[in-house]
Amino acid sequence: MTVPARKTSDSPNARRLSRKKPLRFKPRLPGAMWAGVMEDRPLGGRFRAVRRIVGALVWTMICMPVQLLLLALPGGGRDHFPKLYYRVLCWLIGLKLQVIGRAGPGAPGATLYVCNHTSWLDVLALGAILDARFVAKAEVGTWPLFGWVAKLGRSVFVSRSRGRTGDEARELSGRLRAGQSLILFPEGTTSDGARVLPFRSSFFAVAGDAARVQPLTVVYDRAGGLPAGRRDRPITAWYGDMETASHAWSLLRRSGTRATVVLHEAFPPAHLPNRKTMAAAEPPGLAAGRTGASLILTLCRRIRVANPSFRLLLAVTLLSWNRR
Repeated sequence: MTVPARKTSDSPNARRLSRKKPLRFKPRLPGAMWAGVMEDRPLGGRFRAVRRIVGALVWTMICMPVQLLLLALPGGGRDHFPKLYYRVLCWLIGLKLQVIGRAGPGAPGATLYVCNHTSWLDVLALGAILDARFVAKAEVGTWPLFGWVAKLGRSVFVSRSRGRTGDEARELSGRLRAGQSLILFPEGTTSDGARVLPFRSSFFAVAGDAARVQPLTVVYDRAGGLPAGRRDRPITAWYGDMETASHAWSLLRRSGTRATVVLHEAFPPAHLPNRKTMAAAEPPGLAAGRTGASLILTLCRRIRVANPSFRLLLAVTLLSWNRR
C-alpha cells in the first residue's frame, strides 16, 4: 500500500506563510517625532485615535464661539455650558465616568473641591460632573488650544511667584465670595497614581472664604475594558517628563477607559483651623472622632496603597461606615 505524497501547499510551514498579515504602521525614520507611538501594532487603534482627535477638535471649535457669546450675555449659561462641553468631550474620546457620592450644593456659598491629580484627564472628568472653575498653573494659559479653552472656562491661573501671590489670592477669594466654586489640585503637580504627594499649604490660604471644602478622589480603574493594575497606570497617568502628544496618542488608541470619581463628605473650613492643618488633612478634635471626609483624605495621603482599585474600595467602605 502506497501513501500519497502530501502536497507542498498542505505543509504547516506553507499554511503559516500563506496567512494574511495585519496591516501595520512603521515609522519611516527611527528618530522621527512619532517613532515612539507609531509602533509595529495593528492599524485599528490608530483609526480610533484619529477619529477621536478629529471629533474633539470639531466639538471644541463649535463650542468656543458659543462660550464666547455666553460670556458677553447675562445669565448663568456661561457657568453651566462648560459642563456640557466636558461631558460631550469625554464621550468623544471614549472616557467613561462613574460617580460615587454627591457634590456639595452650589448655593448658598461656594465649594472648594480638593482633588488628587494624576493626569490631564482629571480636568475632563471633573469638568463633566461639577459646576466649578479650575485653579491652574499660569503655563496652561499659554498653551495653544488648551489655554484658550481654559480661559473661556473662566479658570483661575496662578504663577506661584511670590510677587503675585497676593493678587492671585485676592482673585481666588473674590471668586469664592461671589459664589463660584473652585477645583483645586493641592499637590501642585501630577503623580503616578500610586500615592498622593504632599499638599502645598499655600493653596489653602483662601479656603476660609468657601462655604465648604469637599475632598475628591479620581481613580482610573479600567483600561481596555478590564480592571486596571499597576502596569496599566502609565496608560492614564501623565507625570514626570512624559510628552503630552505621545501620551495622548497612546491613550486615545485604547478603548474601555473609565474614571471613577469619589465625592467624599463635605465639611466646613472651620473644622481645620489653619492652612497647615488643612494641608496635612488632620481633622480637629481627634478624641471626638474624625469626619468621614477628613479620615478618607488622611488615608489617601498617609497609606501607601499600591493598587488604586483597593484604595477606592477602602475609601468607599469608610465612607459608608461613617454614614451609619
